[in-house]
Amino acid sequence: MLLLVLFGLALSIGMGVVMVVLRRCRGNPSEDPPKPSLNGMNHAAHACMFRRPGCWLAVKCADPVLVQRALALHNPKPCSWLEGLAGDEKLFIAPPVKGWVLVVGSGLPDPSDDVDVCFRFLMNLSRKLGQVQLFSASRVLHHHAWVKVDKGRVLRAYAWAGRTLWNQGARTATERELGLRCFDYTETVQQSFGFSAGDPIASNVDKVPLLAARWSLDPARIDEHYIENESGIAGEPSHRF
Repeated sequence: MLLLVLFGLALSIGMGVVMVVLRRCRGNPSEDPPKPSLNGMNHAAHACMFRRPGCWLAVKCADPVLVQRALALHNPKPCSWLEGLAGDEKLFIAPPVKGWVLVVGSGLPDPSDDVDVCFRFLMNLSRKLGQVQLFSASRVLHHHAWVKVDKGRVLRAYAWAGRTLWNQGARTATERELGLRCFDYTETVQQSFGFSAGDPIASNVDKVPLLAARWSLDPARIDEHYIENESGIAGEPSHRF
């Protein structure tokens, strides 16, 4: 009888332990949900904010409304940094940071799609706003570009999409310091799409954000204070560039 009592007690304790473990694994519905961070934004959203766009403009301007007018934005609306950098808007004009206004979105012309269209767009915008910079870097295709124009004049431009599409102006000191490689229009380049450390094209792609940070702004390195507390303007381009 004593052995049966001890066996029953051990069995009861074992079943109790199993039930507690299962309850913890499933989660206790009475527990409070995890608290959101960064003023209501979860960690996934926070990470999304700092995703660097594949193409962006940096306009030397302190007033986003001037940029909105120059772009003739259709259906403008207020837009947070989080929504703007998520990539869902055709154009997002960010609030000014250190004297620069960033513009991102699928509505921007990319040199790899049509370099002539991109040229005309930048010339027109710079005549209205002054200095405008464009940066583009695709880690998949290795297409890349950096352009600096001011008042309708190209100060420096380089664009690559399997070949050199645009190479105008003298190579800047910053490009030389960063080791960016620029090739002539007819120059053949041996390119590797693997992880070759000696691939000059892949190296250029990696260094485009470094050049942007030196010339103006790298979107992925903007202080969280601006991200959390400021809003910009979203809308659609007035026409196809």
